Amino acid sequence: MHFFLYEIVARVVAIYLCFDCCRKIRQGILERKTTWFNSDFLDWSPNWIAHRDAAPIRYWIQIGLQIVAFIACLVVATFGWLPTKA
Repeated sequence: MHFFLYEIVARVVAIYLCFDCCRKIRQGILERKTTWFNSDFLDWSPNWIAHRDAAPIRYWIQIGLQIVAFIACLVVATFGWLPTKA
């Protein structure tokens, strides 16, 4: 039962993170700029903004990292967190 609850929580969190990553990717492509951290959640971290025209390498690195995070969360949401031990 304990393992089952971990699987449910992991999948719910992964679905939320998939939605959040997809939203950030879409917003970054439409606005032609990305932010690495959300300044509303982490006040101590700088808000690194990468504009597509001014810093294209940083922009595409951030978009690529968001795509990798989206794929990882999609795998967890689909297949679960950990394989079962026999």
